[in-house]
Amino acid sequence: MAASSRCRLRGLRIPVEAEVGGRLSSRSDSGSGEDSLDRLLPPAGGPPRRRSAPPLSSTEPHLLRTGSRTVYTAGRPPWYDEHGTQSKEAFVIGLCGGSASGKTTVANKIIEALDVPWVVLLSMDSFYKVLSSEEQTLAASNDYNFDHPGAFDFQLLVATLRKLKQGKSVKIPVYDFTTHGRQKDWKNVYGASVIIFEGIMSFADRELLELLDMKIFVDTDSDIRLVRRLRRDIGERGRDIEGVIKQYNKFVKPAFEQYIEPAMRLADIVVPRGGGNMVAIDLIVQHVHSQLEERELSVRALLASAQQNQPLPQTLSVLQSTPQVRGLHTIIRNKETSRDEFIFYSKRLMRLLIEYALTFLPSQVCVVQTPQGEEYEGRRYQGRGITGVSVLRAGETMEPALRAVCKDVRIGKILIQTNVDSGEPELHYLRLPKDISEDHVILMDSSVSTGAAAMMAVRVLLDHEVQEERVVLVSLLMAELGVHSVAYAFPKVRIITSAVDQSLDDLLHVLPGIGDFGDRYFGTDGSDRGSDEDQEPSH
Repeated sequence: MAASSRCRLRGLRIPVEAEVGGRLSSRSDSGSGEDSLDRLLPPAGGPPRRRSAPPLSSTEPHLLRTGSRTVYTAGRPPWYDEHGTQSKEAFVIGLCGGSASGKTTVANKIIEALDVPWVVLLSMDSFYKVLSSEEQTLAASNDYNFDHPGAFDFQLLVATLRKLKQGKSVKIPVYDFTTHGRQKDWKNVYGASVIIFEGIMSFADRELLELLDMKIFVDTDSDIRLVRRLRRDIGERGRDIEGVIKQYNKFVKPAFEQYIEPAMRLADIVVPRGGGNMVAIDLIVQHVHSQLEERELSVRALLASAQQNQPLPQTLSVLQSTPQVRGLHTIIRNKETSRDEFIFYSKRLMRLLIEYALTFLPSQVCVVQTPQGEEYEGRRYQGRGITGVSVLRAGETMEPALRAVCKDVRIGKILIQTNVDSGEPELHYLRLPKDISEDHVILMDSSVSTGAAAMMAVRVLLDHEVQEERVVLVSLLMAELGVHSVAYAFPKVRIITSAVDQSLDDLLHVLPGIGDFGDRYFGTDGSDRGSDEDQEPSH
């Protein structure tokens, strides 16, 4: 159904004919979800397009769900430079408008049309202040003003949005509109390339405004907003019609006239009629795409072209090349070795390497009593806990060795794949244990060539507030370039390997190397190399 509408871009009024339709996403609480990774993504979308928004009828999803895992088929490209420091902030879109003006609908339409992964929808509703008992009583009788700037925790909101924009992991409060309080469990959100932040007071705080890269005001007729609010508050929040109307006349309407409507002048774009104005949404999407293109980084290319003339770093420790270790390398490097033997002898080498890596964890003197009643002065691990994190899929093969020597060790997983077009590593999947920031982390990968994927994995851990000096990177085989890349970017990360090879070929395979570890271990067809992140060129 065609509908006439208008959009304003920085004061410019453009008459347009907009097609009203397309698939709407349901409202999501703060854009968080399963394993701290679920995002409000387009429920349907094809491969990413850089310069034009794809049609809303795309059918291929951006994510796959297998069991308990959510894997993104379009990954998150590097958000840091070759120094390992965060150099690309998320693009933040602020959506303001009256209550029930259609802000979430516009946000969902933008997400669908953007057709990019790693988009977070952050609702201001999550940041209502915790009410006192007196305020709870007022709220129960619809006499508390939720439409006043003072009802929101701007300090927490600004700190959370700033941290999320910087690429860090954040916890989002979950507000219960029935009890007017926050739920006990907060939601984890991480990895935003684009953040869409919506709320009635999105433009009401100076610090908050400074975090917004694009400001959009959704302008909807007051009668329509009232009808929508009645439906929402009665159907979703358990209110009665008299209470909703009382609250609207006493608080909502005056707040709109005093705080919200005047904020329209701060907007870069005004979208009349909300989600039906597809031309305005298309303008927004084109601008966001252009901004994302300008922020693209080429980390892997910089690493591959770097001149590494320095000696190997002091943070590198190589397992002593005993006759046994040398013999194990001889077997697993031999292209004629059968898969069964490759697995068996790889596991032996992994066990030795993990045992060696654990010797670098901090310990303290501990005195115990022996069964003979004598004292023995030994040592004990000094730390809260140990977490193993494997870089899928080949790094997962090292988990049994870690479990065998660390009782009750927690395990996390990261999937990083190489983009076949750009050659850059991309983050597709992440599952980390809760409160990992206090642990020492054993980061496991089978081989490292350029270090691009290893750097991304370390950066993910740092974004989750793991201290750099508590990360131990363990790999069966590393190229000198990969060692230098990781050590240069993260000088406090301990690097443990069983061998360091000197060079790479033109395809960035380690030489003399070990081949594609994942294909040899899992027995997969070598012709599928392009789909596996554990092939050497992805590191």
